[in-house]
Amino acid sequence: MAAFGRFSQVLLRSSLTQTRRQLSAVAAGHGEQSGKTWKILTFVVALPGVGVCMLNTFLKEQHHSHEQPEFVPYTHLRIRSKRFPWGDGNKSLFHNPHVNALPDGYEGHE
Repeated sequence: MAAFGRFSQVLLRSSLTQTRRQLSAVAAGHGEQSGKTWKILTFVVALPGVGVCMLNTFLKEQHHSHEQPEFVPYTHLRIRSKRFPWGDGNKSLFHNPHVNALPDGYEGHE
């Protein structure tokens, strides 16, 4: 057991020494070029990539139909054994009336 304790202390010391060396290398100015590289990559690659993804999502959403699916009253769905503790007790916490149906159908449709 003592050998294990000595071995763990040696590993701990070596990892602390390695961390100190890395921090001193950054303090000595060796990490400045790396920081500039990542800053350039952020502005040249990452931000335009996010912009292209946003544009793609926006354009695809333009052609998407926003019709509600037909309500089918399946017996195994929307079972309410007790009321929710908020609101009228029939709607879930994140209820969306366009997407989430109540047990008797969508809201606002007869």
